[in-house]
Parts: sequence; C-alpha cells; structure tokens
Amino acid sequence: MNLEFNKNEDIAKQSLSEMRRRLDKIYEGGGKKASEKQKEKNKLTPRERIAYLIDSDKPFIEIGAFAGYEMYAEQGGCPAGGTVAGVGYVSGRQCVILANDQTVKAGAWFPITGKKNLRLQEIAMENHLPVIYLVDSAGVFLPMQDEIFPDKEHFGRIFRNNARMSGMGVTQIAAVMGPCVAGGAYLPIMSDETLMVEGNGSIYLAGPYLVKAAIGEDIDNETLGGAVTHTEISGIADYKFKTEQECMDHIKKMFSMLGEKPKAGFDRVKAKAPAKNVEELYGLFPQDGKPYDIVDVIERIVDDSEFEQFKEDYGKTIVCGYGRVDGWAIGIVANQRKIVKSKKGEMQMGGVIYNDSADKAARFILNCNQKKIPLVFLQDVTGFMVGSRSEHSGIIKDGAKMVNAVANSVVPKITIVVGNSYGAGNYAMCGKAYDPRFIYAWPSAKIAVMGGDAAAKVLLQIEVASLKAKGEVITPENEKKLLDEIKGRYDKQTSPYYAAARLWVDAIIDPADTRKVISEGINAANGNPEIAELKTGVFQV
Repeated sequence: MNLEFNKNEDIAKQSLSEMRRRLDKIYEGGGKKASEKQKEKNKLTPRERIAYLIDSDKPFIEIGAFAGYEMYAEQGGCPAGGTVAGVGYVSGRQCVILANDQTVKAGAWFPITGKKNLRLQEIAMENHLPVIYLVDSAGVFLPMQDEIFPDKEHFGRIFRNNARMSGMGVTQIAAVMGPCVAGGAYLPIMSDETLMVEGNGSIYLAGPYLVKAAIGEDIDNETLGGAVTHTEISGIADYKFKTEQECMDHIKKMFSMLGEKPKAGFDRVKAKAPAKNVEELYGLFPQDGKPYDIVDVIERIVDDSEFEQFKEDYGKTIVCGYGRVDGWAIGIVANQRKIVKSKKGEMQMGGVIYNDSADKAARFILNCNQKKIPLVFLQDVTGFMVGSRSEHSGIIKDGAKMVNAVANSVVPKITIVVGNSYGAGNYAMCGKAYDPRFIYAWPSAKIAVMGGDAAAKVLLQIEVASLKAKGEVITPENEKKLLDEIKGRYDKQTSPYYAAARLWVDAIIDPADTRKVISEGINAANGNPEIAELKTGVFQV
C-alpha cells in the first residue's frame, strides 16, 4: 500500500473513532442518575429493552441515533431525540421498534422527537413493516409545545399514521412500560394490541394532579389509569404483566405467529462476500477532496466484487451499473471523482455532473424501473457543470431529465452520502427530498448548497460590501479573520453530524457497514408488494 492509502486510512479511522466517542455519550441518554432511577422502579433503559427484545443473531440498524445532537442546549439537550429506534428482527420478523427514553426529560417529546417518530412510521408504511412501540413518556415538552403540537408534521400526525397503518394492514403492538399521558394516550389504543406492565405502566388523558385541579377528584395513579384498571375495568388494554421481561416475552410470542404476506419479489441469490477486501475502503477513499476511482469503492461493496457497467465509455462522471449486495440484485448510480476524458476528448472534473452523465443516469434509472431492480445512489457530487458551453448544450434540460427520472422512480432507492452532496447534485443523486427508502452518510460526508470555500467567499463579499457601505474600513487582516469565522460556521453546518441531528440522513455509518445497511434496506422494501406503475410525465429530450 502506498503513502496516500495509509494517510487516507489513518484519517478514516480517526473519524470513526470520533463518531464512536460521540455515540457512546449519546448512549448514556439522560445520564447515570436518571438511569439509576429507572432501575429503582424495576425498569430497563430503552436500549436494554430493545436488546432484550430483538433477535441477537440478526442485524439491528439504529435510525436517528444523532437526532437532536448539539440541539436544545438551553433545555439541557435531547440525546437521540429522546427516542431509541431502528429496524431489527423479533422472532425472525423484520420490524420497526420505537422506544421512548424516560431518562431524557421523562421521555417528553421535543420537536425532533416528533420528527424522528414520524420518520420511523414512514419507514414502516413504505415497507409494510410491523411496528413495536415501547411507551414510556410524559408527553409533549410543554416549553416548546408550539413547535411540536399543532402543525401537519407535528405530534398529532403520529396518531393519524396509527390509523393509516392499521388500514394498510401493518401490525402495531404497543407495550406501555411507563406513563402514557394526554394526547399520547391515543398511540397504544390506536395500535392493534396493548400490553401494560403493572405498577409502572399507566394510560390517561389527565394525571391525578390535573384531575384534582379540573374536577376536584382525589385519585391515585394506579386507580386512575394503571394496568389493572385498563385490563379489568375500562377494557382499554389487552394484557398485563408483572415485569417488563414478561411483557416483551409475550411480544416475541405474538410476532412468532405473524403470517407471511406477499413480497415485492426483488431478485436474490446466494450471497458472496466481495473478492476485494472491504477494509480497504478506508484507504481508498480520500477525505481531502482528491480524485479517486469510485469503481474501486463499488468493488469492495458488491458481491464477489463483480460490477457490470452501463454505457461505460459515455457520460463518465457518473458510473452506472449492475451488481449484487448480499445476494440482492441492485442498480448503482455513483459519482465518479477521478478526472476523465469525454467522448470529444475534453477533460472533465470528477464529481461534476455533465450533460452526457445526466443523460446516461436518467436512462439507467428508467431501465432499473423496467426490470424491477432496486437502486443504490453513492453520492460524492459537487453539482452540475456551469459555464456557457454547458448552458448552450442544455445542461438544465439534461439535469431536469435526471431529476425527473429520480423523482418518478418507483423501485426502492437507497442513498449513501460518501463524500460531497452539494447543490442540485444532492437532488439529482436522490437526496432526502427525493424519498429514498433509507439514506445514510459516511463520516466523510458533507451536505450543503455549495462547498465551504466557495460559500465562504460569496458570503464574505456580501459582508464586506455591507460593512463598506456603513463606512467601515476593512483591512486584509480583518478580511481574513472574517473569512475564517464565516468558513468555520459554514463548515459546521455541512458536517454529517449537523445533518444527522436534523434527520437529513437516517444514520452515520462505518463505511464497512455499507453492504449491511443496503441489504437490510432492500429486505425491508421487499415486504411491500405494491409497486406503482412508472410514469415520468413530460420532460424535454
């Protein structure tokens, strides 16, 4: 291995170490004292509950671990958005699991909590995955109620989705292991079946204090809405259990009895490991923006390192082709970052989408839809080519053609942001706005309207012009200081942590786990047999 490879590998492993350090802090939830209080009540933490519930021999893909990261500092933070969630297996059935974290502000819902729960429900609906809710929440975080309660994508949307999923035949099981208060009380009751843990689980529209204030009635928590009340008097809950473990054992039993449903029928054969070492991804991928061959990356992701390129000698700044991941047939659309020569002999910059590349990608995406082959997008894009030559050649028309194909694609799409994700390139390469079934980022990802250097210079020009208009004198030293401040602020906003905190991506992953998340994503998508007819509408050819 050469010096450049070793340098890339060192940087990648440092990035992974930093990611794991941040995750370890997030995994502490609301802190040691809050976790100890759970134990005193014979309650498990949400991560302990999920670990007990899932099949240990199958993958669990956590979604939104970085949700809320470095947000809500004035409120004391909201690790993992106050909810631990992901896609895993229970009794061999792939499913979505959502667990409130009582250690974070008593499991109260922040704005990002609502967004995260809605994202998990979206995953369940798109892929027809059964859902398990592990409920332990004090309801809406009142100081921020205006940002979580009334709007379309706020708290109430959760219950609307409960109803819609029920109508779709998506199984929903709710286990109430702690408080379930006010509007939140509808979630377990709108699920198919409700389980409660005696002594800790409670469901009511108003707690004892509010009941006293509202109607003057004195009543304790258990009598008002405990497990005995709701299984023996109101009939709201279906089962009660002495311990959380007994409750989750029953969920496992219920899931073992779920009947098989029709599949989408995506092709899968016996899996083969890549012939080329997956660990070499760390050294092959440069995090300093230098050119590299994306095919080298693909060959360490696909089965047996076999990748068949589509139109290999045309539109070379986008690589398209067919391969398999864990046995699943896939079509790959990836940005090529090495400098290439066009059909006319012109040198083209890597990571930039040119006319011919957009044209090729659009055609390939339509072919995958025709063959019912899921699509995987590997993003490392700086945008579309600009300048008179591109404009006169119709770059907007060709770019629109590619965006149209991505937007109207009906096969499942999975996006991995490996490097840059800038401007309209983000859209064309199936960014979050284009409904990928799952979207992940490597620690090397950068997501923004443009690169930090270019954006900082534009913002600097605006700032300097504004200061000069006010009569201020700008020295070269002041200008440099201002540029550094702007760039630092902008770079922070382009980091994968900033994106993951806001759920622009579902998770930040180790590059070596790319095969796993693609395979699990297609397995999930295969559970929904409903694939719409492809209609592209009108676009210029």
